[in-house]
Amino acid sequence: MTKTYYGFMDICFITEVWFGNCFNIDTKNHKIIYGSTEAQFGYTVQQHTAGGQKWLLVGAPFETSGPHQTGDVYKCPLNGKSNGNCTRLNLGRISLTNVSERKNKMRLGMTLASNPKDNSFVVSGINSSFKFSRTIAPAFQRCETYMDIVIVLDGSNSIYPWFEVQNFLINILQKFYIGPGQIQVGIVQYGERVVHEFHLNDYRSVEEVVEAARNIKQRGGEETNTARGINEARSQAFKRGGRRGAKKVMIVITDGESHDSPNLQKVIEDSEKDDITRYAIAVLGYYNRRGINPEAFLNEIKFIASDPDEKHFFNVRDESALKDIVDALGERIFSLEGTNKNETSFGLQMSQAGFSSHIVEDGILVGAVGAYDWNGAVLKETRQGKVIPPKSSYLEEFPEELKNHGAYLGYTVTSVVSAKSGRLYVAGAPRFNHTGKSQFVLEGALEISDRSQNSRFGSSLAPVPDLNGDTYREVVVGAPLEDDHRGAIYVFYGHKDKIQRKYKQRIGAAALSPGLQYFGRSVHGEMDLNEDGLVDLAVGSLGSAVLLWSRSVVHIHIDVKFEPRKINIFNKDCRRGGKEVTCMAAVVCLNVTATTPISPTQEVALRYSSFIEERRYVPRAMLDDSDRQQPRNFTLLPGEESCEHVYFHVLDTTDYGRPIIFTVEAGLQDPDEGPVLDDGWPTTVKSELPFWNGCDEDDHCMPDLVLQSRSDLLDRK
Repeated sequence: MTKTYYGFMDICFITEVWFGNCFNIDTKNHKIIYGSTEAQFGYTVQQHTAGGQKWLLVGAPFETSGPHQTGDVYKCPLNGKSNGNCTRLNLGRISLTNVSERKNKMRLGMTLASNPKDNSFVVSGINSSFKFSRTIAPAFQRCETYMDIVIVLDGSNSIYPWFEVQNFLINILQKFYIGPGQIQVGIVQYGERVVHEFHLNDYRSVEEVVEAARNIKQRGGEETNTARGINEARSQAFKRGGRRGAKKVMIVITDGESHDSPNLQKVIEDSEKDDITRYAIAVLGYYNRRGINPEAFLNEIKFIASDPDEKHFFNVRDESALKDIVDALGERIFSLEGTNKNETSFGLQMSQAGFSSHIVEDGILVGAVGAYDWNGAVLKETRQGKVIPPKSSYLEEFPEELKNHGAYLGYTVTSVVSAKSGRLYVAGAPRFNHTGKSQFVLEGALEISDRSQNSRFGSSLAPVPDLNGDTYREVVVGAPLEDDHRGAIYVFYGHKDKIQRKYKQRIGAAALSPGLQYFGRSVHGEMDLNEDGLVDLAVGSLGSAVLLWSRSVVHIHIDVKFEPRKINIFNKDCRRGGKEVTCMAAVVCLNVTATTPISPTQEVALRYSSFIEERRYVPRAMLDDSDRQQPRNFTLLPGEESCEHVYFHVLDTTDYGRPIIFTVEAGLQDPDEGPVLDDGWPTTVKSELPFWNGCDEDDHCMPDLVLQSRSDLLDRK
């Protein structure tokens, strides 16, 4: 279909830029989904499809489930019929089948990863219908804090004051990582008789155990039957709630020699057979208050303690000094938790596996930032088993001379496809040698040199499908601390096998909404969310998730033809200003094509202007009428053409060798609405209009030169 307009177009010198945005993410029309800032709603975002419905998944890792801060994930519908209300998945209430859980501070929703094969996503293995498909236990090595600790507490009359003992209990309990799959604590109090204050599996958090310890009263008694107390703990307490495979630890606290000391030999031998590690604390208050030599007492307590004494035996001057050994005792137990007998460093015990995740064809990559003394590691979970690279495999990248630098390898994990090497796994190590490192060959850095430091540029990174129609994928990078913690994201073009180092579009939170903070802490873009055929972005913020729509990218094609094709200055066919002049017409045609999907009914609002360039020594040509008229506005459908005649005249001249330059500039009426112009596509066309030189229309010239001569010399004979 062709639209044709006839009229006059006057000269216009263009001073404004019409093509507006240099990329096609809409900053004027967007959607913000709000949630709880306390729950850190928006920490992660993920586009998702389930049952023919499009959803936005939003992580809230500080969400509470009952008394526990488990974290959770919200699903937010994106279809036109929905009001946009988000629903909690309540993942924190579900118990995993193959792991021991510590419900409090689970931080569900801190990482989200989609699986395009079956539309599932990874929090703990959620299928496309938001049901648990399978669970993953990323604790690739059972943490050595899998311990059962029984405290054997002397409560005889000689212990004084009791509140000092209670304070010690509370302080040491607060040192332990108590919870399912970790430490359990039971307390036995003894004097003349033995009482189980509470069993190993009675309480499942530090808070619960501490509260129970506050309520323990001194039982009293005239005798100190330490052997009976130890034997009761060995034979009964470790069985009441004890777990198979858990390391057994006993802490004995007493202030005097036992009245049943003949039984100690057998009790300690049985404890050794049961593989119980014993810490023994001698409280010398009773002896010091009465001036009694404690040597025999100290020897007995050393006998109770496991070997070597320097690691397992303590003595304090009185009950009030118990607080002075809390740190030392905690550190020695922590050392027991974290290492094997012949090692002094951590393997995978403190790995924090699951800090980041990424789905690949045959499994899931899991970042473990705490592994190997917090150098970090990348692990892989597959249906065939776990792939755990040993510490030795990282020695080249993390040499021993940089010991204890805490690189945090696995802070982020992803993968890319290389034509040479197949799929490459990529992991970030942001604290390597206090500078950070990626295991890739460095080919340059993405540039944001015009912004301030400390913006956390790179906190999130998302490869997204082609946005501008050049067939190359793009990359979106978040900088959530930019602009005084308001945040921003940057869009970088892809080109062939690289990413262009200069960003094409920056979107700051301030341009979207004044209330946004930490905008860009997470980014994801893989789906068309509003059903216009274009890939859209989801961006996480503090307490909100922002949906940004893509806009179609168009090219404006300009074609100019002249009637007649050349200026014949001898043909004075019209009058202007009382003078006979040569009149001409330029036929200007414009049409629009899209490089990305666009609706066939989408009208594109255009404007264009034309003018003739004035140049020295070139004949003056003028558009008819005045030169102050505004640019021409009109609309076109994709593939539709609009043509218009522009009339002008040419004045007399003596220089016909240089052509006249006729210029057309086109652009959009409103850069903030509808499609955007491809910033790499020309929007100005300059056409040369030559003068007629006497040749035919095909520039074929036939010379008609006659030479006549005569001589004025006299003939000589």
